[in-house]
Amino acid sequence: MSSAEFTGAHRRAQGRPRLAVGVVSAGRVGTALGAALELSGHRVVAASAISEQSLRRAEQRLPSAEVTTPDEVAARADLLVLAVPDVELPGLVRGLAATGSVRPGQIVVHTAGARGVDVLAPLAALGALPLALHPAMTFTGRDEDTARLASCCFGVTAADDAGWTVAEALVLEVGAEPVRIAETDRPLYHAALAHGANHLVTLVRDAVSVLESITAGNTTPAERVLAPLLSAALDNALRHGDRALTGPVARGDAEAVATHLAVLTDADAGVGAAYRALSRRTAQRAREDGLISATAARAILEELA
Repeated sequence: MSSAEFTGAHRRAQGRPRLAVGVVSAGRVGTALGAALELSGHRVVAASAISEQSLRRAEQRLPSAEVTTPDEVAARADLLVLAVPDVELPGLVRGLAATGSVRPGQIVVHTAGARGVDVLAPLAALGALPLALHPAMTFTGRDEDTARLASCCFGVTAADDAGWTVAEALVLEVGAEPVRIAETDRPLYHAALAHGANHLVTLVRDAVSVLESITAGNTTPAERVLAPLLSAALDNALRHGDRALTGPVARGDAEAVATHLAVLTDADAGVGAAYRALSRRTAQRAREDGLISATAARAILEELA
Protein backbone atom coordinates (compact mmCIF):
# COMPACT_ATOMS: atom_id res chain seq x y z
CA MET A 1 0.00 0.00 0.00
CA SER A 2 1.31 3.46 -0.88
CA SER A 3 1.80 6.23 1.70
CA ALA A 4 -1.13 8.10 0.16
CA GLU A 5 -3.39 5.07 0.60
CA PHE A 6 -2.23 4.66 4.18
CA THR A 7 -2.97 8.33 4.83
CA GLY A 8 -6.43 7.95 3.35
CA ALA A 9 -7.15 4.93 5.52
CA HIS A 10 -5.97 6.80 8.59
CA ARG A 11 -8.21 9.79 7.81
CA ARG A 12 -11.19 7.50 7.32
CA ALA A 13 -10.47 5.85 10.67
CA GLN A 14 -10.33 9.29 12.29
CA GLY A 15 -13.86 10.03 11.18
CA ARG A 16 -14.27 11.81 7.80
CA PRO A 17 -15.79 10.13 5.95
CA ARG A 18 -17.08 7.29 8.13
CA LEU A 19 -16.17 3.77 7.15
CA ALA A 20 -18.39 1.25 5.40
CA VAL A 21 -17.85 -1.90 7.51
CA GLY A 22 -18.16 -5.52 6.43
CA VAL A 23 -18.23 -8.35 8.98
CA VAL A 24 -17.27 -11.97 8.32
CA SER A 25 -18.96 -13.60 10.13
CA ALA A 26 -21.95 -12.68 12.32
CA GLY A 27 -20.85 -14.64 15.38
CA ARG A 28 -20.62 -13.35 18.94
CA VAL A 29 -17.45 -11.32 18.40
CA GLY A 30 -18.28 -10.06 14.92
CA THR A 31 -21.72 -8.73 15.83
CA ALA A 32 -20.49 -7.16 19.07
CA LEU A 33 -17.65 -5.35 17.29
CA GLY A 34 -19.86 -4.40 14.36
CA ALA A 35 -22.45 -2.91 16.71
CA ALA A 36 -19.72 -1.04 18.60
CA LEU A 37 -18.37 0.42 15.35
CA GLU A 38 -21.86 1.56 14.40
CA LEU A 39 -22.24 3.27 17.77
CA SER A 40 -18.99 5.12 17.07
CA GLY A 41 -20.42 6.44 13.78
CA HIS A 42 -19.37 3.87 11.19
CA ARG A 43 -21.89 1.90 9.12
CA VAL A 44 -22.04 -1.88 8.84
CA VAL A 45 -23.15 -2.43 5.26
CA ALA A 46 -22.74 -6.18 4.88
CA ALA A 47 -22.21 -9.33 6.92
CA SER A 48 -21.94 -13.04 6.27
CA ALA A 49 -23.99 -15.57 8.24
CA ILE A 50 -24.84 -19.21 7.68
CA SER A 51 -26.25 -20.78 10.83
CA GLU A 52 -29.66 -19.86 12.23
CA GLN A 53 -28.00 -18.29 15.27
CA SER A 54 -25.72 -16.15 13.12
CA LEU A 55 -28.59 -15.05 10.90
CA ARG A 56 -30.58 -14.09 14.01
CA ARG A 57 -27.65 -12.14 15.46
CA ALA A 58 -27.12 -10.28 12.18
CA GLU A 59 -30.80 -9.35 12.03
CA GLN A 60 -30.96 -8.20 15.65
CA ARG A 61 -27.57 -6.56 16.16
CA LEU A 62 -26.60 -5.44 12.64
CA PRO A 63 -30.01 -4.54 11.15
CA SER A 64 -28.59 -2.24 8.46
CA ALA A 65 -26.28 -4.94 7.08
CA GLU A 66 -27.10 -6.99 4.01
CA VAL A 67 -26.40 -10.68 4.64
CA THR A 68 -24.33 -12.01 1.76
CA THR A 69 -21.26 -14.08 0.90
CA PRO A 70 -17.82 -13.30 2.35
CA ASP A 71 -16.41 -12.11 -0.97
CA GLU A 72 -19.37 -9.75 -1.46
CA VAL A 73 -18.94 -8.48 2.11
CA ALA A 74 -15.28 -7.75 1.34
CA ALA A 75 -16.10 -6.01 -1.94
CA ARG A 76 -18.49 -3.58 -0.24
CA ALA A 77 -16.35 -2.68 2.78
CA ASP A 78 -13.79 0.02 3.51
CA LEU A 79 -13.11 -1.78 6.79
CA LEU A 80 -13.34 -5.57 6.59
CA VAL A 81 -13.61 -7.38 9.93
CA LEU A 82 -12.72 -11.08 9.85
CA ALA A 83 -14.23 -12.38 13.09
CA VAL A 84 -13.78 -16.12 12.67
CA PRO A 85 -12.02 -18.72 14.87
CA ASP A 86 -8.23 -18.85 14.67
CA VAL A 87 -8.24 -22.17 12.85
CA GLU A 88 -10.55 -20.88 10.08
CA LEU A 89 -8.71 -17.63 9.45
CA PRO A 90 -5.92 -18.77 7.04
CA GLY A 91 -8.38 -20.52 4.73
CA LEU A 92 -10.71 -17.53 4.70
CA VAL A 93 -7.82 -15.19 3.87
CA ARG A 94 -6.66 -17.39 1.01
CA GLY A 95 -10.19 -17.59 -0.35
CA LEU A 96 -10.69 -13.83 -0.27
CA ALA A 97 -7.34 -13.28 -1.97
CA ALA A 98 -8.33 -15.68 -4.74
CA THR A 99 -11.60 -13.87 -5.42
CA GLY A 100 -9.91 -10.50 -5.86
CA SER A 101 -12.54 -8.87 -3.65
CA VAL A 102 -9.94 -7.08 -1.50
CA ARG A 103 -8.52 -3.88 -2.95
CA PRO A 104 -5.68 -1.41 -2.28
CA GLY A 105 -6.40 1.03 0.53
CA GLN A 106 -8.86 -1.29 2.25
CA ILE A 107 -8.42 -1.91 6.00
CA VAL A 108 -8.58 -5.61 6.89
CA VAL A 109 -8.88 -6.52 10.57
CA HIS A 110 -8.99 -9.93 12.18
CA THR A 111 -9.97 -10.64 15.78
CA ALA A 112 -8.06 -13.90 16.39
CA GLY A 113 -6.10 -13.73 19.63
CA ALA A 114 -3.14 -15.99 18.86
CA ARG A 115 -2.33 -14.59 15.41
CA GLY A 116 -0.73 -11.34 14.32
CA VAL A 117 -0.75 -9.75 10.88
CA ASP A 118 1.38 -12.35 9.09
CA VAL A 119 -1.73 -14.45 8.47
CA LEU A 120 -3.14 -11.54 6.43
CA ALA A 121 -0.11 -11.46 4.09
CA PRO A 122 -2.08 -12.61 0.99
CA LEU A 123 -4.41 -9.62 1.42
CA ALA A 124 -1.60 -7.21 2.24
CA ALA A 125 0.01 -8.28 -1.04
CA LEU A 126 -3.11 -6.94 -2.78
CA GLY A 127 -2.64 -3.55 -1.14
CA ALA A 128 -4.82 -3.91 1.97
CA LEU A 129 -3.76 -2.59 5.37
CA PRO A 130 -3.53 -5.63 7.70
CA LEU A 131 -4.39 -5.26 11.41
CA ALA A 132 -4.92 -7.68 14.29
CA LEU A 133 -7.39 -6.38 16.90
CA HIS A 134 -8.24 -8.89 19.60
CA PRO A 135 -10.70 -7.83 22.31
CA ALA A 136 -9.60 -9.14 25.71
CA MET A 137 -13.15 -9.99 26.64
CA THR A 138 -15.46 -13.00 26.84
CA PHE A 139 -18.63 -12.93 24.74
CA THR A 140 -22.09 -14.36 25.41
CA GLY A 141 -23.87 -13.39 22.21
CA ARG A 142 -26.12 -10.94 24.06
CA ASP A 143 -26.38 -7.14 23.96
CA GLU A 144 -24.10 -6.64 26.96
CA ASP A 145 -21.18 -7.78 24.78
CA THR A 146 -21.10 -4.44 22.96
CA ALA A 147 -21.17 -2.45 26.21
CA ARG A 148 -18.34 -4.55 27.61
CA LEU A 149 -16.13 -3.69 24.65
CA ALA A 150 -16.06 -0.10 25.87
CA SER A 151 -14.37 -1.17 29.10
CA CYS A 152 -11.85 -3.71 27.81
CA CYS A 153 -8.42 -3.73 26.22
CA PHE A 154 -7.61 -4.81 22.66
CA GLY A 155 -4.42 -6.67 21.81
CA VAL A 156 -3.24 -4.68 18.77
CA THR A 157 -0.68 -5.81 16.19
CA ALA A 158 0.29 -4.00 12.99
CA ALA A 159 3.04 -4.21 10.41
CA ASP A 160 4.33 -0.62 10.66
CA ASP A 161 3.72 2.82 12.16
CA ALA A 162 0.88 3.64 9.77
CA GLY A 163 -0.87 0.43 10.75
CA TRP A 164 -0.41 1.07 14.47
CA THR A 165 -1.96 4.52 14.05
CA VAL A 166 -5.07 3.24 12.28
CA ALA A 167 -5.45 0.27 14.63
CA GLU A 168 -5.23 2.36 17.75
CA ALA A 169 -7.66 4.94 16.33
CA LEU A 170 -10.26 2.24 15.65
CA VAL A 171 -9.93 0.78 19.15
CA LEU A 172 -10.19 4.19 20.79
CA GLU A 173 -13.29 4.98 18.73
CA VAL A 174 -15.22 2.09 20.27
CA GLY A 175 -14.15 3.30 23.73
CA ALA A 176 -11.62 0.55 24.42
CA GLU A 177 -7.89 0.70 25.23
CA PRO A 178 -5.30 -0.46 22.67
CA VAL A 179 -2.38 -2.54 23.96
CA ARG A 180 0.51 -3.16 21.55
CA ILE A 181 1.44 -6.84 21.14
CA ALA A 182 4.39 -7.83 18.97
CA GLU A 183 3.79 -10.39 16.22
CA THR A 184 5.96 -12.98 17.95
CA ASP A 185 4.22 -12.46 21.31
CA ARG A 186 0.67 -13.12 20.10
CA PRO A 187 0.57 -16.84 21.07
CA LEU A 188 1.85 -16.11 24.59
CA TYR A 189 -0.53 -13.16 24.96
CA HIS A 190 -3.48 -15.33 23.99
CA ALA A 191 -2.36 -18.19 26.23
CA ALA A 192 -2.21 -15.86 29.25
CA LEU A 193 -5.75 -14.62 28.63
CA ALA A 194 -7.11 -18.12 28.10
CA HIS A 195 -5.34 -19.43 31.20
CA GLY A 196 -6.85 -16.68 33.32
CA ALA A 197 -10.39 -16.46 31.94
CA ASN A 198 -11.14 -20.03 30.85
CA HIS A 199 -9.67 -21.74 33.89
CA LEU A 200 -11.32 -19.23 36.19
CA VAL A 201 -14.69 -20.43 34.93
CA THR A 202 -13.69 -24.05 35.54
CA LEU A 203 -12.45 -23.23 39.04
CA VAL A 204 -15.64 -21.38 39.97
CA ARG A 205 -17.93 -24.09 38.61
CA ASP A 206 -15.95 -26.76 40.50
CA ALA A 207 -16.42 -24.80 43.74
CA VAL A 208 -20.14 -24.42 43.00
CA SER A 209 -20.50 -28.15 42.36
CA VAL A 210 -18.81 -29.08 45.65
CA LEU A 211 -20.96 -26.64 47.63
CA GLU A 212 -24.12 -27.91 45.97
CA SER A 213 -23.24 -31.44 47.04
CA ILE A 214 -23.33 -30.45 50.74
CA THR A 215 -26.15 -27.91 50.87
CA ALA A 216 -29.16 -30.15 50.24
CA GLY A 217 -32.22 -28.48 51.70
CA ASN A 218 -30.55 -25.07 51.83
CA THR A 219 -32.37 -22.57 49.63
CA THR A 220 -29.36 -20.27 49.30
CA PRO A 221 -27.70 -20.90 45.90
CA ALA A 222 -24.04 -21.87 45.96
CA GLU A 223 -23.34 -18.96 43.62
CA ARG A 224 -24.70 -16.57 46.26
CA VAL A 225 -22.35 -18.01 48.88
CA LEU A 226 -19.32 -17.70 46.60
CA ALA A 227 -20.01 -14.38 44.86
CA PRO A 228 -18.83 -11.94 47.58
CA LEU A 229 -15.77 -14.04 48.38
CA LEU A 230 -14.70 -14.55 44.78
CA SER A 231 -15.37 -10.93 43.82
CA ALA A 232 -13.20 -9.73 46.71
CA ALA A 233 -10.46 -12.26 45.90
CA LEU A 234 -10.33 -11.21 42.24
CA ASP A 235 -10.28 -7.51 43.13
CA ASN A 236 -7.52 -8.05 45.70
CA ALA A 237 -5.45 -10.17 43.31
CA LEU A 238 -5.59 -7.52 40.58
CA ARG A 239 -4.77 -4.68 42.99
CA HIS A 240 -2.35 -6.34 45.42
CA GLY A 241 -0.78 -9.24 43.53
CA ASP A 242 0.45 -12.24 45.52
CA ARG A 243 -0.15 -10.31 48.75
CA ALA A 244 -3.84 -11.05 48.19
CA LEU A 245 -3.25 -14.74 48.94
CA THR A 246 -5.15 -16.02 51.97
CA GLY A 247 -6.03 -19.45 53.33
CA PRO A 248 -3.99 -22.42 54.51
CA VAL A 249 -1.26 -22.26 51.87
CA ALA A 250 -0.56 -18.57 52.58
CA ARG A 251 -0.46 -19.43 56.31
CA GLY A 252 1.86 -22.39 55.80
CA ASP A 253 -0.77 -24.77 57.23
CA ALA A 254 0.23 -28.09 55.68
CA GLU A 255 -2.24 -30.06 57.80
CA ALA A 256 -5.22 -28.06 56.51
CA VAL A 257 -4.01 -28.45 52.93
CA ALA A 258 -3.80 -32.22 53.39
CA THR A 259 -7.34 -32.32 54.79
CA HIS A 260 -8.69 -30.24 51.90
CA LEU A 261 -7.00 -32.50 49.38
CA ALA A 262 -8.44 -35.63 51.01
CA VAL A 263 -12.05 -34.47 51.27
CA LEU A 264 -12.10 -32.90 47.81
CA THR A 265 -10.65 -36.07 46.27
CA ASP A 266 -13.32 -38.12 48.01
CA ALA A 267 -16.02 -35.78 46.71
CA ASP A 268 -14.69 -35.57 43.14
CA ALA A 269 -11.34 -36.92 42.00
CA GLY A 270 -11.12 -34.32 39.24
CA VAL A 271 -11.62 -31.45 41.67
CA GLY A 272 -9.05 -33.02 44.00
CA ALA A 273 -6.50 -33.18 41.19
CA ALA A 274 -7.12 -29.53 40.33
CA TYR A 275 -6.77 -28.53 43.99
CA ARG A 276 -3.45 -30.40 44.18
CA ALA A 277 -2.05 -28.64 41.11
CA LEU A 278 -3.25 -25.18 42.11
CA SER A 279 -2.10 -25.57 45.72
CA ARG A 280 1.35 -26.58 44.52
CA ARG A 281 1.54 -23.50 42.31
CA THR A 282 0.15 -21.30 45.12
CA ALA A 283 2.82 -22.59 47.52
CA GLN A 284 5.53 -21.81 44.98
CA ARG A 285 4.28 -18.27 44.47
CA ALA A 286 3.84 -17.71 48.22
CA ARG A 287 7.41 -18.82 48.83
CA GLU A 288 8.82 -16.70 45.99
CA ASP A 289 7.02 -13.64 47.36
CA GLY A 290 8.21 -14.27 50.92
CA LEU A 291 4.74 -14.99 52.32
CA ILE A 292 5.80 -18.34 53.80
CA SER A 293 9.13 -19.82 54.82
CA ALA A 294 11.06 -22.40 52.86
CA THR A 295 10.27 -24.93 55.59
CA ALA A 296 6.52 -24.26 55.41
CA ALA A 297 6.53 -24.42 51.61
CA ARG A 298 8.42 -27.70 51.68
CA ALA A 299 5.92 -29.21 54.15
CA ILE A 300 2.98 -28.22 51.95
CA LEU A 301 4.62 -29.57 48.81
CA GLU A 302 5.33 -32.87 50.58
CA GLU A 303 1.67 -33.21 51.53
CA LEU A 304 0.67 -32.47 47.95
CA ALA A 305 3.15 -35.00 46.57
